[in-house]
Amino acid sequence: MMKSCSKSILSLLVFGLCAAWLAGCTTVQPKPGETFACGSVDEQICAEAELAALTCEFKTWEGADVLHFNVAVKNLSDQPQRFKVNLFLDNGKAVGGLLPRKTKKGLIAPGQTASFTYPVGGMTTTPESVALMIKTMGR
Repeated sequence: MMKSCSKSILSLLVFGLCAAWLAGCTTVQPKPGETFACGSVDEQICAEAELAALTCEFKTWEGADVLHFNVAVKNLSDQPQRFKVNLFLDNGKAVGGLLPRKTKKGLIAPGQTASFTYPVGGMTTTPESVALMIKTMGR
C-alpha cells in the first residue's frame, strides 16, 4: 500500500514539473527590433508633462539583446522645460535620465515632444511591471 502511494505522489510531482516547464516554454519572447507594450505601468507624471509614448523592444546593446524603453514626453506648460525620467522595474533594476539630455540646443518648447531610448543592461526578459516617474527640472 505504501509503495503505490509514493509512486502516485512521485508521478504527480513529475507531471507537475513537466506542466510547469511546458507553461514556461509557451511564453512568447518578442523578437529583437519588435516593439511591444511594457507590461503593467504605474505612472507618476508631473502636471507640466504628458507621456506621449512608452514602448519596449529588444535591441543589441553592449553585445547582447537587452530591453530598451522608448519614452516620449510632451511639454504641456507655457514655459520651456527639462524633464527627469525614471523607470523602475519589478526586479529591482532602474534606468533614467534627462530630456533633453543636453541643453545646448535648448529645452523642450511648450507643446513640443522629446524622446529618448533607455537601454537596461542585463535585462533579457520582458518586465511584468514598471514604475514610471516624470518630473520637471530647473531651467
